[in-house]
Amino acid sequence: MQATALLGTSLLLPVNQLQAMPVPQGKTPGLTSEEIAAIESALGKKGVYKDAESVHTTALPRNDLKITIKGAPIPIPFGFGGWVSFKKSVDGKSAMIMGDTVLLQEEVNPLISAAQANGLEISAIHNHFFYEEPRIFYMHIQGMGSIADLAKRYADTIRDSKIFPANQPAPAAPPAITGKENFDIPALDAIVKYTGTVNGPTYKYTIGRSDLKVMMMGVEMTTNIGLNTWASFAGKQDDAQIAGDIAMLPDEVNSVIKTLRLHNLEVVAVHSHMLNDDPHIIFLHYYGRGPAATLAQGFRAALDELGKKSDGGMKM
Repeated sequence: MQATALLGTSLLLPVNQLQAMPVPQGKTPGLTSEEIAAIESALGKKGVYKDAESVHTTALPRNDLKITIKGAPIPIPFGFGGWVSFKKSVDGKSAMIMGDTVLLQEEVNPLISAAQANGLEISAIHNHFFYEEPRIFYMHIQGMGSIADLAKRYADTIRDSKIFPANQPAPAAPPAITGKENFDIPALDAIVKYTGTVNGPTYKYTIGRSDLKVMMMGVEMTTNIGLNTWASFAGKQDDAQIAGDIAMLPDEVNSVIKTLRLHNLEVVAVHSHMLNDDPHIIFLHYYGRGPAATLAQGFRAALDELGKKSDGGMKM
């Protein structure tokens, strides 16, 4: 699934801003320094810990891939960065792992087998895009247990895959031209009514559902463990591409679809990401090309459809 910057460009996270979240009663216990060290040791990579949500996230971008959409090269931060997050249950007696993996078609079923062999669950397999080459799928993996055990099981699951950080190529040098130069950021922020994050050559918004309290197996689902809406811009201000995901209650789905189509944005997929979430959240992926300001207006219009039925008109 944030009005202030959460992560730097080099991490390439799909969730890289923090929407102000209401603090729930019985605040989720934080991760200890020993637990964070266990995660980072198992994965061989530093992550980012957000104390406000008690969530630790590690970016898993597919920098080994060269992606095109309709024949045009697309930067990996546009939407080809996986991630894995860890968070404790509200009572502190258990913890959850939740992640999204970016996979070639032939990588999907071997990773399913590896996850299940390590006691983790598959919660979704789906596309995010049309027109991309090579074809990419996204697989969500979840599980419950202790932090150290989950970290080990997840590391064992991905160790022989391209997802594992040690199997990725060394990070490229930062681009000379970034999203700051590619887009009129103040104009986009004025339309969307949020501040995004420059992510390499892209510019990205990630927005939580602060109007909802979504629970899953005793864990409060928040922005950085996957409950968020996002929009990523690639290209230039006058010729941009937008791709993103919208987190919705079931009764919001078709009003969002109608609004996106009225703004000439393509609906790419409608699906769930999580099992056992309450209330159940549906996610919609969309894509469009055109002037960045026009694309931003379509995204903002879709945001305006969220919360209407849940609280009589939430202002996002």
